[in-house]
Amino acid sequence: MPAEPPPRRRSRPIDRRAFLTRMSLAAIGGPALLEALAACGSPTPAAPKGSKATPTTLKIASPSTPVTWPIFKDNPAIADGLMPEKGATLQLYNYAEYIGPQVLKAFEKKYKAYNVKVKVSTFNDTDEALTKIRSGKTSYDMYFPSYDQIAKMVTAKLIRPLNHSYIPNIANVWPSFSNPWYDGEWRYTVPYTVYTTGIGWRNDKISADIGAMANPYDVFWDPQYAKHLAVIDDWHTAMAMVALRAGVTNINTEKSADLAKIQAAMVDMQAKTKPKVTITMYNDLPAGQLSLAQMWSGDIINAQYYLPKGVKPKVLSYWYPPDGKGMVDNDLMVMLAQGKNPVLAHHFVNFMLEAKNALNNFGYIGYQPPQVSLDSAKVVSDGYVPANLSTAVVKQEWFDIGYRLLELPPAADAAWHQIWQQFKAGA
Repeated sequence: MPAEPPPRRRSRPIDRRAFLTRMSLAAIGGPALLEALAACGSPTPAAPKGSKATPTTLKIASPSTPVTWPIFKDNPAIADGLMPEKGATLQLYNYAEYIGPQVLKAFEKKYKAYNVKVKVSTFNDTDEALTKIRSGKTSYDMYFPSYDQIAKMVTAKLIRPLNHSYIPNIANVWPSFSNPWYDGEWRYTVPYTVYTTGIGWRNDKISADIGAMANPYDVFWDPQYAKHLAVIDDWHTAMAMVALRAGVTNINTEKSADLAKIQAAMVDMQAKTKPKVTITMYNDLPAGQLSLAQMWSGDIINAQYYLPKGVKPKVLSYWYPPDGKGMVDNDLMVMLAQGKNPVLAHHFVNFMLEAKNALNNFGYIGYQPPQVSLDSAKVVSDGYVPANLSTAVVKQEWFDIGYRLLELPPAADAAWHQIWQQFKAGA
């Protein structure tokens, strides 16, 4: 049986200073100025001190416009056939509780002859993480981002290109990750976890079969659930659910008509149910503080460990569109250019892609690795996921048909954030 995992606390609060700047520009120049900013493209983050990187227009990758990033002469991959650094401490930079300590100990044991250690430093959100990485004052070897950060990091030469000869275990993961649209030829990234966004509920508190409804998202507008439901405190994730409910399947839309429809629906939701805006569903739902919530699949899997004593996991339910047309996402492992142990980092990535280590990690964090050997039946039979939560198991084919949250151009980003802030002000 897998270990009982604390949850990953996924939070991506907006950069308040950037938001206020956008709103000031909107007030000064109106929509025309924001459109001009969008036409210029999104700027890259500053490169670390000493880097030769220069500001440039940022490419925005998407499934319809895939990007294969260049490998720069002043930021090359390591050579073939190097030995791991001896006496090294591999520095990981990650969310809290998003990697299993038992997996790290197993890595240290495997490389005992090299006298290596692993240290984990944590961040609360990616704004904090990127600010610290950009400072150039750290020596982290590994970072665990989402794919919407890769453009910024590659362009600013913050991450190191991979030498594939050290990572044969890439063959263990879903084939699409050997040539993903956000990083063609997997030059800089390897997959870490996959997850969906759906609806979790306590079926002992809600008699309705939410998954059988014509449009399950309607529950967030149903007054009978007022004060007992929540949406994820992530602007894009929460608003994308509102868009899907309204039939807007482009969850990165820049159209003013779509945004007006989303805004009207959010005002309506606020008036009818006033949902809690939080990231603690993994605890609040099993504790009975909530009856239903928008949730990530990994968090509903973790929720079973937060149920009161004597309450069985069967009281938990999770819905994700069975046709796969919902939100799907994945997180990554990358090597930071400022790291001091690039060879050991390559060995670590290969270790994490080994099936038994990936599964051991899954048992702790609750977020699924995209392992070829891992199917929904095995996940349930091996005890990683209760049978009643099999809908939280992520299927490979969903990544071909599901909807992805993408980086937005500045004007669209500002418009989405303005709607979100108005919504939260009424929360």
